[in-house]
Amino acid sequence: MQMPQHSITAEAWLTIKIALDWLDSHTISIAVAAVFGAAIVALLYGLKLFGRYLCREKVGSTHWPRIIGQTLRKTYLWFMIAVAAQIVTAFAHAPDEIASPIRIIFVIASGLQAAIWGRALILGLVEYRAGDADVNGNLQSAVGLIRVLVTAGLFLLATILILSNLGVNVTGLLAGLGIGGIAIGLAAQGIFSDLFAALSVLFDKPFKKGDMVKFDQTQGTVAAIGLKSTRIQAVSGEEVIISNANLLNKELRNLAHLSTRRHFIMLSLVYQTPPEICRALPAMLHDLVEGVADCSFIRCGLETFSPSSIDFQLVFEIHGADPVEAGHIKHDVLVRILALFAEQGLQFAYPTQTTFTAAPDGRMVMPYAEPKASDTRA
Repeated sequence: MQMPQHSITAEAWLTIKIALDWLDSHTISIAVAAVFGAAIVALLYGLKLFGRYLCREKVGSTHWPRIIGQTLRKTYLWFMIAVAAQIVTAFAHAPDEIASPIRIIFVIASGLQAAIWGRALILGLVEYRAGDADVNGNLQSAVGLIRVLVTAGLFLLATILILSNLGVNVTGLLAGLGIGGIAIGLAAQGIFSDLFAALSVLFDKPFKKGDMVKFDQTQGTVAAIGLKSTRIQAVSGEEVIISNANLLNKELRNLAHLSTRRHFIMLSLVYQTPPEICRALPAMLHDLVEGVADCSFIRCGLETFSPSSIDFQLVFEIHGADPVEAGHIKHDVLVRILALFAEQGLQFAYPTQTTFTAAPDGRMVMPYAEPKASDTRA
């Protein structure tokens, strides 16, 4: 049923009359509130200009000034006007016919502006992490999905808060969203598992493209990091594709940051080695290792008495990130050890065993035949 047009006109004229009476009776308070509101608008606009200033390339040595600047520059004029209008109506005690619609506009504007600020802050941080860890754009698909999820989530939350502040009962809406979210989560738990694993790679940075990693029985170079899986170019030549969730659920070794390699070398000598040589061997190996570039001697000493050898353990470190160069240095150290042993007349032990035979009466019998009498006379 439509209301008569004359009644709408009467209500409009009544509202105008109330507004005019309020303006006439609260002129001073309205003027003060208007000045204060203008100051708030100027302050918010100044923050927006400051945000633009922070977004300049030469400002700030870290990423935070740019992220904060991108957030502040998203302050919009309609929000400033809504804040100023709310200040004026609240300070000047505006009648409900005027204050009520302005409050509704202020609540809507504040909720939307908060969602915009939150979106800019979160996406700024995500894009910074993605750009820093993924210069070749391998995670841009993940960033795009994150942008959609963050935008939808924040504006949905803002809508609920706006409706709640306007007096709308949102209990049923929250219950429906909760049930729907559980259903979607159960249906797509595999996808979300890999997505969150991709986010872990994005923020925690356990590895990046080009790093040498070792995972389970696979060792190789990270070729690409995607939304669902990571591709590793194995040292054996083939490309191994591993899901992100599975990749982070097991022990992963990043060999790209291996700047120091410690080696443990067991040197087994024969039992005929003189004690004075055994005593001097650590000092000789110290001078040998320290004479090789990018090598540091850690320790060397008699480790144990094995059944067939006297075992010395040599521990030294090779400095440098290049695995090929480290292999050459280790080769040089081992060759020098061989030369040192040859010079000192030291012999490496090999597994040996001596057999002793006893006669039926218990008398020891040598494991070789006794010489004949004719051989003794000769």
